Amino acid sequence: MHDQPSQRSLQLAPHELSQLQRLVQAHRTPQTIAHRAHLIEIWHTHPDWNTKQMARASHHHESWVRKWRRRWNETHSLKDLPRPGAPRRFSSEARAQVTALACSLPRSHGIPLTHWSRAELARHAATVPTLPEVSPRTIGRWLGEEQIRPWRFHSWQHIQDPETFLQRARPVLWLYEHARSLLQEGTWVVCVDEKTSIQAREAEQAPRPTLRKHVLHQSPRYHRRGALHLMAGLSVADGLVYGKCASRKRFIDFAAFLQTVLIAEARRRKVHTVAFILDNGTTHAPKRFPRWLEEQSLALDKQLAFQIYWLPTNASWLDQIEIWFSLLQRKLLQPNHFANTDELQQAILDFIVRYNQTAKPLKWSYTIEKLEHKLASNF
Repeated sequence: MHDQPSQRSLQLAPHELSQLQRLVQAHRTPQTIAHRAHLIEIWHTHPDWNTKQMARASHHHESWVRKWRRRWNETHSLKDLPRPGAPRRFSSEARAQVTALACSLPRSHGIPLTHWSRAELARHAATVPTLPEVSPRTIGRWLGEEQIRPWRFHSWQHIQDPETFLQRARPVLWLYEHARSLLQEGTWVVCVDEKTSIQAREAEQAPRPTLRKHVLHQSPRYHRRGALHLMAGLSVADGLVYGKCASRKRFIDFAAFLQTVLIAEARRRKVHTVAFILDNGTTHAPKRFPRWLEEQSLALDKQLAFQIYWLPTNASWLDQIEIWFSLLQRKLLQPNHFANTDELQQAILDFIVRYNQTAKPLKWSYTIEKLEHKLASNF
């Protein structure tokens, strides 16, 4: 006996059909809902098809096709019916109270903690008379559904003086954007800073290399063998790094680095202007550094001019050399195993040489427009 065609055809309104099509095509639609929407769409498009044909087109069993055709006729919905089970143990009000508690700071409730954990939330909730006893696992499930994680945190800074910040940051961001064209015109843009107190730590046992199913092993016990300060500059246009180590962090050491490394490189490049981007560090304080640069320009018969661009206060994230310092920290200085400062210095200089072999300009995407949009609400 052949399967008979559908006894009832389906005619969807245009808005219903478009809604079903969006459910089928959307990436975030659950697959169960998308399959059911696809079936109803097939039913509308081919009203003369029987159950077997619809099952073949939707790649499902015939009983599934009958079920969801009947469900659509009865409820006009693609969702599952409420499932039977035990009644809810916790009311919506209790869940909302726990969620609000997770969104508050522990110290506001007299709890000497910096942030909540699931266990601490459950422990404190047990002391609230209006709340029932809730397990840490249940609280974790509630917060997971709300995408709330009070046990995690990250640092952030609020710009105290937006007008002054923008006044200093705007020319720096403009230099980043036009560094390559400026270099072709004879202006070399360099980010300069120092990484202080790089310690030479000699582990009691040398690091053990990675083996199968084992990561690299580093001895937790070490001996301090001194510290160095790295003065470094990053060429914004091409990503090359120049550095020099010093045993002390003084203006004279910083000036020696500029004179013997960066100014010498500028003369080799045959540029007429060097634009230094600096933070407000003590080794290049604004009271002394500009006057020293004027003296250097006079000593060179003004063949080389210098421009200084000071970064806003507490804005190291705008300094490209800080990104390179993080690479140095991750790739060379962690884990740390150096017998003395001479070995540490040679390792740093070798790292710079190796880095420059494949150096590229940093992909800087933070523009003046983005900063102005960020600070627009503060004016």
